[in-house]
Amino acid sequence: MSDPAASAANGDHDLSLGVLRDVLGFHVTLASIVTLDQYERHLGEPLGLRKAEYSLLMLLLANGPTPAKRLAQTLRQSPPQLTMMLDRMQERRWLRRERNPADRRAQFVVLTKDGEVLSRRAAAVSKTMERELSACLSAAERAMLIELLMKLATHRHAQTADALT
Repeated sequence: MSDPAASAANGDHDLSLGVLRDVLGFHVTLASIVTLDQYERHLGEPLGLRKAEYSLLMLLLANGPTPAKRLAQTLRQSPPQLTMMLDRMQERRWLRRERNPADRRAQFVVLTKDGEVLSRRAAAVSKTMERELSACLSAAERAMLIELLMKLATHRHAQTADALT
């Protein structure tokens, strides 16, 4: 049996979370650290993909040619941020921009053949990552977690949009 006083003196005890036990942002941050580590191990380092680039590739894979403005809104990126990311990805030959024939001022973002190959590879690799991340969750818990995180993200996005109008 371990001596609690000796454990405390050695720093071997768990810290009390105090008010952090009920701070949503604290728990989201801890979960984010774990998920980002998994992302880097599975996709970031092996495929040379940043998180936002992965998300953009997955959106294009799912939707086909997409207006840049729509991608910026979905990824919560400012137009200048998206432009810089698209420039980097275009330099790597993962995508190209095409004028929207219905609105010459707007652009569609389109996967290139290389971009489609990379997107399909990343989608396959991400399945392993997702299995590892959600191994401690039942299917219902995983679905609930995704639903709740989407609710938080949507609520915050709606508040930000309301503040800008």
